[in-house]
Amino acid sequence: MSMTDVLSAEDIKKAVEAFTAAESFNHKKFFEMVGLKNKSQEEVQKVFRILDKDRSGFIEEDELKFMLKGFLSSSRDLSDKETKALMAAADKDGDGKIGMDEFATMVAE
Repeated sequence: MSMTDVLSAEDIKKAVEAFTAAESFNHKKFFEMVGLKNKSQEEVQKVFRILDKDRSGFIEEDELKFMLKGFLSSSRDLSDKETKALMAAADKDGDGKIGMDEFATMVAE
């Protein structure tokens, strides 16, 4: 499964391009721009599974750094600062990883 099975390729491209500058990533705006905020719980879960590269059931910090590449392979990596901010925003239970429910909550914010 690829991201374009769930989201529009055009929306993905526009959203990724909006955050090409270093330290510009804003997850709330990004999820809105790619159209993820308006998707069903099932579709959000599909996106989560795509981003969970090691199939652990969690998105760990090393996977989070490459999150934009999960949407569009030519995207940049998130900086360490952006990765840590994204983890802090999503990791509600403080275990150092993002579960499916935490991801869904972050997308809906």
